[in-house]
Amino acid sequence: MPVSAPLRVSEAARSRPAPASRPATRRPRRPVRPRSLRAPRWFGPADREVLWLYLLTRAGIWATAGAVGWLFPSDGESRRPAALLAPWERWDWAFYFRIAKDGYFPDATGPWTVGWDNREAFLPGFPLALRAVHTIVPSWAASGALISFVAGGVAVLALARIARGRLGDAEAGRRAAAFLLVSPCAVFLAAGYTESLFLALALPAWLAAQRRSWAAASVLTCLACSVRVTGLFLAAALVLHFLLTARTRAAWRSAPWLFLPALPPLLHSWYLHAWTGDWMAWKHSQERGWYREFHLPWEAWSNTWTAAFEHTQPTGYAFMWQAELLAMATGAVLLAVLVRGRRWPEALYIALTLWALGTSYWYTSVPRSTLLWWPLWIALAGWSLRRPWVRSAYLYVAGPLCTTVAITFLTGRWAG
Repeated sequence: MPVSAPLRVSEAARSRPAPASRPATRRPRRPVRPRSLRAPRWFGPADREVLWLYLLTRAGIWATAGAVGWLFPSDGESRRPAALLAPWERWDWAFYFRIAKDGYFPDATGPWTVGWDNREAFLPGFPLALRAVHTIVPSWAASGALISFVAGGVAVLALARIARGRLGDAEAGRRAAAFLLVSPCAVFLAAGYTESLFLALALPAWLAAQRRSWAAASVLTCLACSVRVTGLFLAAALVLHFLLTARTRAAWRSAPWLFLPALPPLLHSWYLHAWTGDWMAWKHSQERGWYREFHLPWEAWSNTWTAAFEHTQPTGYAFMWQAELLAMATGAVLLAVLVRGRRWPEALYIALTLWALGTSYWYTSVPRSTLLWWPLWIALAGWSLRRPWVRSAYLYVAGPLCTTVAITFLTGRWAG
């Protein structure tokens, strides 16, 4: 039969003994890094949820700004609302705008000029970014808003990733971002101010440090130091984190990168000295313009308490000083929580911030600074995961306060 031969061959082939197999060689397995230290996907579902939350809150804050233009015009008899960007051009924005447009010492004016505005108290990072964006966007105010909008998105994504790595829960990232975006002073994340840009550099820097990427962390911290002096406190926390975690010779080879964040303050001091002859020009401008000469912490508390409760100030200013006291007390509680949890680098960052803010004549801008306290938002997220009522309580209280501070700022009153 035609099919019998192939069948016999097949049977014969099956009857042969199998050749001896070589022992399988197994490749050595790489050590598995902890999940919190692995580089995440570039843009995963959890990131998209945080970004949607960010966009929704931006729509809310800009809707509030539009309503303020209609409801609170500068002229009560006006038949037209203020321009959409006009309410954002308040307070510190004027300094950033003037530095970006004219520089620090236009037409040879400076601290020796009568009526000088002490603009050298502001670091150059944000004005430089503003000038760069203005080369593409004609409106200065729109340029500032665009910087804060993009930087804010980067910041909340980094915050969510830090929270997820710290607490090991995707919900923790969403909650930390929500607590930041609905915090009482969240309006400053949308304004042409430094908070969003600083966080967009500082939070990725801290995220890189958690993954032992010391070069990236140092470069980002260096850029953050050009935006706010708070970057130096971040640099100190970075050094402490390195000292607590560096265990290998390879890690210690990255140590020289940690000196990089000192470069922007040194360059700024050198530049100011070249114009003013004063190596401490930055500090002296802070003292002249904002009463930031050194006082003991209890003196600063007492002076702020007097302004808040002794009826020495108009009610609007007194309310803001009450907010300063509450923010400082919150920072003290946060510091105690971090020390108890042995979170030494974060505790150092908060301690240095509180020392800098709490040793002036009185407290200034402490509520705004809470935006930069990323351990606060992560701690609240962790607390709310253990106690579900915390999330509702926070949102019910912080939401109205957020709107109140936003309206206060957008109508030209002192806030934050």
